[in-house]
Amino acid sequence: MIQALIGPIASLAGTWLSGHVDKQKANTEATVALKKAEAKVYERKASADIDWDIEAIKNTGTSWKDEWLTILFSVPLILAFVPGAEGIVERGFEQLDKAPDWYRYSLGIIVAASFGFRGAAKFFRK
Repeated sequence: MIQALIGPIASLAGTWLSGHVDKQKANTEATVALKKAEAKVYERKASADIDWDIEAIKNTGTSWKDEWLTILFSVPLILAFVPGAEGIVERGFEQLDKAPDWYRYSLGIIVAASFGFRGAAKFFRK
């Protein structure tokens, strides 16, 4: 009689254990799939950033934009060392301090786009 009960109980326990293992396996597979998907997103983002920089570098070959910005940013630097012109530089920066935020942000975006977004982003974070 006990043997007659042991068979069904063992079968029931085996079925429960098998279901539990399958559930854990499915959870593990779902977690692995999620992590792989996240890794793919990060990989695509990094690739897109690099592609953007490469395209920007290719486009600078026929543009005077970088040279113009370099000259423009050099003017206050040079004038700061010219006797009598220091006041002009100081007043110019005082006026820029009064400029609206959208204008200063726009200048930052222009410089970032010209010289490389990632390099400029690192600079502006400091």
